[in-house]
Amino acid sequence: MPLYELTNEIIKPVETTRFAEAGLRERADFQRILREQIEVVCPDTLVVAEDFGQWEESRRRIGLLGVDQNANLVVIELKRTEDGGDMDLQSIRYAAMVSTLTFERVVEIFAEHLAQMGNSGDARTMLLDHSNWESSEDREFAPSVRIVLVSADFSKELTTSVLWLNEQDLDLRCVRMTPYRLKDSLLVDVQQVVPLPEASEYMVPDSRETDGGPARHPVPNQIPHNFQHWSPLIERLVPSFGSKSQEEFREIPLLTPSSIPT
Repeated sequence: MPLYELTNEIIKPVETTRFAEAGLRERADFQRILREQIEVVCPDTLVVAEDFGQWEESRRRIGLLGVDQNANLVVIELKRTEDGGDMDLQSIRYAAMVSTLTFERVVEIFAEHLAQMGNSGDARTMLLDHSNWESSEDREFAPSVRIVLVSADFSKELTTSVLWLNEQDLDLRCVRMTPYRLKDSLLVDVQQVVPLPEASEYMVPDSRETDGGPARHPVPNQIPHNFQHWSPLIERLVPSFGSKSQEEFREIPLLTPSSIPT
């Protein structure tokens, strides 16, 4: 949805712009700003490296590498373009490359990052505190690798790929950052576009469900408690129903207008 400016007399749309037109560079500005405020696009994440590329046979670099509060590694790729380019393919390669990192190796990487940032904090302590661990042996480190793609917009090719990859039990997210120019200010609208929020997040739950009471909706494939009461009526509509047992009831197809005899 567009962004609007509200005045005493009128509501008028704010013009969109481009990060390049605003003079923001991809790494020196865009990445640097998000590095310091990563919660804008990836909440509950600790950045442990920037432009990470300590590979033996590759020159590729990960924009930002983080760890979430479940001790999963998070690959964060940033683009200021309007289509995201090939960041989905790049990020999958990066995720595979960091998937073998151990806790001790990440401590070393994080310590180097803190030194570069002029931060005197202890990498091990900060990493343990972030994950709510007492020691590195509390739980498995980096059981999976999450991917967060951040761009001014995404092509349908990219979002189609991300949706399909998520269906294969991977964890990819697309966060759109739309820049707007309002007089001398640059505004940014940040929206997660893939995956979309579940509809249940916008609904008030039934108090019986939250208090442990009976669910308001029946469980799929559950035989109704009043099976015997309804069976004569259904038998009139579908003659073959009379020979069905309760165990076979689950296999009966749903009634449609065409299946009801006239």
